[in-house]
Amino acid sequence: MGMNKNTVLAWATFIMILMGLLLIGLGAFKYRMVSGWGFAAVGVGFFAIGWVFNALKGRM
Repeated sequence: MGMNKNTVLAWATFIMILMGLLLIGLGAFKYRMVSGWGFAAVGVGFFAIGWVFNALKGRM
């Protein structure tokens, strides 16, 4: 089964959203002090990159 560009971008979007949720969860529940803000900020960055990957589907 071959994967085309759209399926690769869909999987990349899914993985980026999953990692973003994981990092935000770590920042909110495990590291509640100052380092939690860093984890949450990186998680939001993963969401932004996932959004870009999703927008690229069908255009490449």
